[in-house]
Amino acid sequence: MKFAAFSGVFAAHSMQEAMLLTKQLGFDGIEIAARGNHITPDTSPERITEIKQLAQTLQLDIPALAGYMGGFSTASDKECAIAIDEFKRLLDIASELGASMIRVQPGGPNAFMAQDYHYTKAAYWLNLCGVEARAKGIQIVLEIHNESLVETVPSALKLLSMIEQDNIGLIHDAGNMYITDTDYGRESVLQLGKHLAHVHVKDEKRVAELGAPGTFRSLTHRGNEAFLQSRLGEGEADHQPLFDALREIGYSGWLTLECHAPFPAVERLAYDLHVVKNMLA
Repeated sequence: MKFAAFSGVFAAHSMQEAMLLTKQLGFDGIEIAARGNHITPDTSPERITEIKQLAQTLQLDIPALAGYMGGFSTASDKECAIAIDEFKRLLDIASELGASMIRVQPGGPNAFMAQDYHYTKAAYWLNLCGVEARAKGIQIVLEIHNESLVETVPSALKLLSMIEQDNIGLIHDAGNMYITDTDYGRESVLQLGKHLAHVHVKDEKRVAELGAPGTFRSLTHRGNEAFLQSRLGEGEADHQPLFDALREIGYSGWLTLECHAPFPAVERLAYDLHVVKNMLA
């Protein structure tokens, strides 16, 4: 397996600083958050060339661009068309940077509240994205994420079953799935099967209330719950069954670490990388 840092962890740093720090920490690559001061669909060709050249100099892969466009299930047709245009621009950037995956967001609401028409609409627009991505040899990845249509393995597979294009896969994210209160261990990996395209790693913990640094609120089937972003092993999302299952199936793809716990970015990424390597050993 190969390890990438999520550039969103370095949101306070420039793209160049994020890449240098990622290399110094010993990661194999960097997954770039496609918003903020790192990359956006409107980033200039000159800027993309700079990033590409630095990645080559550092021998740092860019496996994925984490897009934030989409939200197709609840957006208007006009908004969906705008999102498709943004996706096309990001697709060109991904191709230039050698990224093999682009994350797209299908939209909400939570799977337990969603209706069939939400899935139908998301599938229609994602299928169009798939056609565009196929021409570039790039895979679209949907992140299993709380407060979305694809917040569980069954709901994610339901959406994929409605899409004609087969270059659309899923990102397993145990932290998100812990929040949703759905299985994120061995069975989730086996159920995803060939649709498992990528893995995100972060830890979370249910808490009684907001207020402490790193706390946030999310809607789940239990109601509006409070959570604390944690370093790996300090929260409640046990990743060991996941890692064991990945080894069992011979997964050789990327693990992107995206810890947002209330510690300095370098410290939390170094900590999580050390823990992950020990757990995989």
